[in-house]
Amino acid sequence: MKFVYNIGLLVYRSMVALSAPFHSKAAQMRAGRKEVWEKLSAVQTKGCVWFHSPSLGEFEQGRPIIEALKAARPGVKIVLTFFSPSGYEVRKNYAGADLVCYLPYDSAANAKRFIQAIQPSKAVFVKYDIWYHYLNELHKQNIPAYLVSAIFRPSQVFFKPYGAWYVKALHLYAHIYVQDAASQKLLDKFGVKKVTVAGDTRFDRVVEIVKQAKELPLIEKFKAGKKLVIIGSSWPKDEALLAQYIHQNPDYKYIIAPHEVHESHVNSIVKMLKVRIQRWSTFTESELASSNVLLIDTIRLLSSLYKYGEVAYIGGGFGVGIHNILEAATYGIPVIFGPNHQRFKEARDLTEQGGAFPIHDFISLQNRLNALLENETLRQNAGQIAGTYVQQQKGATHIIMENLK
Repeated sequence: MKFVYNIGLLVYRSMVALSAPFHSKAAQMRAGRKEVWEKLSAVQTKGCVWFHSPSLGEFEQGRPIIEALKAARPGVKIVLTFFSPSGYEVRKNYAGADLVCYLPYDSAANAKRFIQAIQPSKAVFVKYDIWYHYLNELHKQNIPAYLVSAIFRPSQVFFKPYGAWYVKALHLYAHIYVQDAASQKLLDKFGVKKVTVAGDTRFDRVVEIVKQAKELPLIEKFKAGKKLVIIGSSWPKDEALLAQYIHQNPDYKYIIAPHEVHESHVNSIVKMLKVRIQRWSTFTESELASSNVLLIDTIRLLSSLYKYGEVAYIGGGFGVGIHNILEAATYGIPVIFGPNHQRFKEARDLTEQGGAFPIHDFISLQNRLNALLENETLRQNAGQIAGTYVQQQKGATHIIMENLK
């Protein structure tokens, strides 16, 4: 299996190189990794704590730990790596780290060179990325590695009949912190014993987001006393359904913050909507109150917008899976999302408790939005359930920090 793993990585690396001239993310991955070794030589990081996040969402899970570690040990150096451009490009200037870079592709040579360059005292991997050669090199050098906010399901490769080699990689961790007891039980069944149920650090992060949320008086002006639906991290399939609802219900207000904010996608939304629409980057303040839709064509604003909404719709559920619903839930508003949400524990929990509502087509979307917007008692009860759930789940960072300090 090790041979298959190495071949798979080689094929992936070759595909990125071949697609780079035609695909912006592939080009960013390739160019960013060419700069890594030069970046490493310019910064002294001996004794650092190395954090690795696959992408932006996982960074937000690791961030509470980074910041708690910095508070407990102000002099500690932090090296932060990403696999994906969607994480690196957004957080490459993150002030909490002494060095931010792409993680070189997993190979025995790269792992040895990278670890010798940064000389970490500990390594923390967030949620999913489990790179065998890096873990093996850390293990050989007696540098403890931790996996945090992890969640495991029987469908994952580790637990397949051919997955024994991948389970060996899990044994290379000094400790694994999982989100739930089901993950611990599954790992125990396969002989992985150094496991603690700590919960999900995202809850700690979203609680902090509420405290740091920006005041946006212009949103109140846009809202103009009407009920507001916040549409966050939307994709075209989400937007097509919501456009129907917006056209049929122009008396409500809508903020759309799409997952992709490149110009072609933003323009496609503008063309689809046959109502009065303002773009955040070019709005006319005098026309805000009379507009139906405010389109957010920039990043890093969404988490502060949810506080102004009555209901949130989170995108991605008609694709590979929903985006972060906790940023909305923490403000105590009900959340709606598409059908592909079963991989996300918080979505399952909130659906069972009545704080979140999956939909599968336009009719179910229409019925759910109408019910929540027209029935204040129903909306407030669902929102309270969502907000309470987030508060009850916080605390994972403290558990993990007891070891990392």
